[in-house]
Order: sequence, then structure tokens, then C-alpha cells
Amino acid sequence: MSFIVTTRFFRDVLLPAVDIFILAFLLYRSYLILVQTRAIQLVKGAFLMAFIYAAAFFLRLNTLLWILNLMVPGLVIGVAIIFQPELRKIFTRIGQGEWFRFSQVGDSLDLDALVRSAEVLSSKRRGGLIVVARQVGLKNLIDTGTRIDGEISSALILTIFLHDTMLHDGAVVIEGERIAAAGCFLPLSEQPDIRRSFGTRHRAALGITEETDAVVLVVSEETGAMSLAFDGGLMYDLGVRELSRRLKELLSRSGEGEESSEEAVFEEE
Repeated sequence: MSFIVTTRFFRDVLLPAVDIFILAFLLYRSYLILVQTRAIQLVKGAFLMAFIYAAAFFLRLNTLLWILNLMVPGLVIGVAIIFQPELRKIFTRIGQGEWFRFSQVGDSLDLDALVRSAEVLSSKRRGGLIVVARQVGLKNLIDTGTRIDGEISSALILTIFLHDTMLHDGAVVIEGERIAAAGCFLPLSEQPDIRRSFGTRHRAALGITEETDAVVLVVSEETGAMSLAFDGGLMYDLGVRELSRRLKELLSRSGEGEESSEEAVFEEE
């Protein structure tokens, strides 16, 4: 008798509860990815089209249904083309295999060295571009520059950017808690709403964060402003304390609770 009760409890109570929990977890993680990649706009548009289609179906609007049926294949192709960067980022994040991981160790990274370097570069009005890898590897990016494989230190970073060496115009890439390479070339962002006053460094910082989950520290040569780019957005002109706090947050968590790229705005100077 007890075996039958246990079996029924497992089948009628425990399994549905596990089913609901897994579904809720997957929906929650999917929502986080969508928000951080700005693909939430795609979802809103899909829901709107689904609502219009359902209304046309129940109200028997045959002409509208015929038009919508003709448009659906073209819309699918159009969405795949227009939202190609967002879709690529979604699948990249899914492929990281970090869905069940709620934190990552970033405390061993010498963030103080990065902040000190940015502060000095800002005071001297020298441009700087530092890319810090998170989960997505940056081997293709590292291969475009000069390999260094050195310990992270403000002296090394300042040597690269303060002096007119062959490496100062490119980006420094930090991967695996070491400076992997310098003088690296980054893809430029093609976002239409980028301020025209932003130069190549800011566009490059945005470009690499649109394709990977890297965090990029940018120092403007013209204004000395220190900024952070991540998830395709830019937090412009941060103070030293704010910069340090943001870096610690972004590099010590895998994604939960981070500000979405919608909140990383292009602020006016």
C-alpha cells in the first residue's frame, strides 16, 4: 500500500513540480539573455504579430489572414538578417554551458591595476582600450595583435599606452588573469544610434561587446573620460570609485543581476 502511495506521490506531485521548476528556470535564464542582448524587442514584436494573427483568426478577417500568411516567411528571413548580432549572441551564451552556474570567480584578477592605469591615462589625456574576457574566448582577437602573456600590472599597461610604441593604438586583451596580447584590432560597432562624437576606440569597444561577453575599459584621448562597455552598451565618463565598483560587479558575476545593456546609455558629455 505504501509503495502505491509513494508511486502516486512521485507521479502526481513530485514530477509536475520538477517539470514546472525546470520550465520556470529556463524561461528566467532565457529572459536574462534576451534583455542583455537587446533581443527583447524581437520578442515584443513577435507577441504583437501573434496577437494580430489571433485576432484576425477569431474575427474571421480572411483578407488580413491571407496577407499575414504571405508575410510570415519573409518576416522570418528579415528578422534573421536584422537581428543577426543579437541572435548570434544568444546562441553564443547558450553554448557557453554556464546556465547552471550562478557566479564566477573574478576576485583574483587585479582590478586595482586596471583602475590605476585608467586613472593615469585619463589624467594625461592618453587613450586606452583594455578588453577583459569573461566566458567567451578571444583567441581570434588575440591573434590580431602581439602576444605578451604577462602578469597584469599598471606599469605594463601604462608602458603600452603612454609611449608611442607600435602597440599603443590597438587594444590590450586580458584573458585568464594575464595580459594575453596588445595591439589587437577590434571590430567596429555598426549601431545607428552611436554618438558622432565617439571615436574609433568607443566604437571598437562596443563592437567587441556586441559579439562576445567581454568587458571593455575605454579611456578617451580627447576628454580623458573613463568608460565601460559591455553587452553592446556603454557607460560613459565614470569616476574612479564608480569604475572600480562596476568592474568588480561585472567580472565577479556570470550575468544574474547585471545591468542590462538597455541601461548602459550613451550619455552626453
